[in-house]
Amino acid sequence: MSVPVTVAAAAPERLRLTEIFLSLQGESNSVGWPTVFVRLTGCPLRCQYCDTTYSFHGGDWWEIDAILDEVARLGVRHVCVTGGEPLAQKRCTILLQRLCDAGYTVSLETSGALDIGDVDPRVSRVVDVKTPGSAEVHRNRWENIALLTPHDEVKFVICSRDDYEWSRAVVAEHALPSRCDVLFSPSFGQVAPRDLAQWIVEDRLPVRFQLQLHKILWGDEPGR
Repeated sequence: MSVPVTVAAAAPERLRLTEIFLSLQGESNSVGWPTVFVRLTGCPLRCQYCDTTYSFHGGDWWEIDAILDEVARLGVRHVCVTGGEPLAQKRCTILLQRLCDAGYTVSLETSGALDIGDVDPRVSRVVDVKTPGSAEVHRNRWENIALLTPHDEVKFVICSRDDYEWSRAVVAEHALPSRCDVLFSPSFGQVAPRDLAQWIVEDRLPVRFQLQLHKILWGDEPGR
């Protein structure tokens, strides 16, 4: 007599989240669009200018299906997965794929310290290059540069004139404008936006100057 075999149900795929909220995109090529932000918990870096240190620890476990439901409830087409460092959680790539499959315009904000090669090609990857002033320049994963496409963006947060000179050299060395859009942003409270804008204009540098729109509107208020 055969004995029926019980197959255990697969555990639901989960991610640890700090918050999900609706706001305006404050950076990148989609600046100004109403956007759902999915902020994952945890980051292996400690950039000295970080404005989301509250996402380093804590958070709640969410099933990916529940994340998709909440994104749908908030009712806009742009979704940004951010952190912390979202790629520090392995199932982040599953979430990104599911969001693309659902028809959203999806971006990923990543530190540039982890491999971006497994990210769905439909996602716009906004990849930081950490400057010396960030205190995490040694964490740059330079192999990511070869993976960049015109669908992606590279961001430099400039903390000083020395940072600007370093970043200008990196842009030239790796021919970054031939790969994707390059963004230069002043570190809030460390470089005057007018100064950075003037340096870019004087050098005719082929990069886009950007300010953090969300900081202008809401400061460092979480969930905005």
